[in-house]
Amino acid sequence: MAHEQRRYRVDVIWTGNRGEGTRDYQGYGREHEIRIVGKPALAGSSDAAFRGDAGRHNPEDLLLAALSACHMLWYLHLAAAAGVVVTAYLDCAEGSMVADASGGRFTAAVLRPEVVITADSDPGAAEAIHEAAHK
Repeated sequence: MAHEQRRYRVDVIWTGNRGEGTRDYQGYGREHEIRIVGKPALAGSSDAAFRGDAGRHNPEDLLLAALSACHMLWYLHLAAAAGVVVTAYLDCAEGSMVADASGGRFTAAVLRPEVVITADSDPGAAEAIHEAAHK
């Protein structure tokens, strides 16, 4: 299969200027909008632990959601190609991040997909497809 180059564009607009910009660490909001042409805007902020708004999407949640969704979509593709009929899929993913003076970094992302397949689908093949989807 030939490689295809795909490009994506996301506009992130900071909306947390409370009149003084970033003059003081505690004086500005972490609110922002994530905009992608043709799609609904996402209300973003930092995690509440970093002075963010807990009612908005934070980058850590979005990173974990992207990992989980990518795995799910590739799994569904591989299942369809293998003749495994999936009727439901749920992933309760969890991630861990370490924050210190130099910033933060993810140290783990654990996906826990639960899949329902039809009675005539092969459970062993369904399980093996998860391993293939990790690659």
